[in-house]
Amino acid sequence: MQMFSHQLYVGVLVALCVGGAPRRASAAACEPIRIPMCRSMPWNITKMPNHLHHSTQANAVLAIEQFEGLLSTGCSPDLLFFLCAMYAPICTIDFQHDPIKPCKSVCERAKCGCEPVMRRYNHTWPESLACEELPVYDRGVCISPEAIVKADGPGKAKGGHRCKCKTVRLGSKTYLKNNYNYVIRARVKEIRTRNHDFSAIVEVKDILKSSLVNIPRDTVTLYYNSGCLCPPLAANEEYIIMGYESEEQSRLLLIEGSIAQKWKDRMGRKVKVLQMFLVSRLISLLC
Repeated sequence: MQMFSHQLYVGVLVALCVGGAPRRASAAACEPIRIPMCRSMPWNITKMPNHLHHSTQANAVLAIEQFEGLLSTGCSPDLLFFLCAMYAPICTIDFQHDPIKPCKSVCERAKCGCEPVMRRYNHTWPESLACEELPVYDRGVCISPEAIVKADGPGKAKGGHRCKCKTVRLGSKTYLKNNYNYVIRARVKEIRTRNHDFSAIVEVKDILKSSLVNIPRDTVTLYYNSGCLCPPLAANEEYIIMGYESEEQSRLLLIEGSIAQKWKDRMGRKVKVLQMFLVSRLISLLC
């Protein structure tokens, strides 16, 4: 059986948070991962039953494959890691009795990024993957992408590779296809990072669209869902920003497909034209 390399094994254990001494007990042995979607993970051994109570990897494969379509949208860079940590949990010698769970923050990042996409197709985040019961980094034992690879700061992705943000330009096709929850004109006051997560503190100048969350004309926080500053924002610059809302958490999100372009007066007029076109289109469909 191929075990961790010494370097990876140490990297995992250093970043795991231990709320108490791990229990050593005789348990089923670790087994090589045979779930195709999870073979790219930085661990290669797992233990059944998993956190979803699948007794074999064959059963787990059938269940995890339902997320292939969601993964293809790129809604969250944390989604695959989170799913594999649930369906093919990491197994180590010290934690064989209870496989290590993913951290609550990993679940929340995946949910914040992907639930808006799921809602477009009348689906919600599965109760079986609820984030509430997962351990918090500073109060239990859990694993996250940061536990294995190190983030090197803004402008770089986890592992030291520079982020490659997809450029999304404002146009009628993009606007209609992406169905943004909010559109605002805002000046960026500050970019913050905490536990490898980015957020942007912005001063709202104008609200062109708001769907689920009450947006004050004041200072608000926009939450990224990855270790990359995509779409990129710079302090003291004014932008037109289009993104999604988490009604459950009353958050404004910057996720895959969000737009942030430096403000020009004609952009406001363009958005209003697009909104009028969208309304007229909906009316025509209803009639």
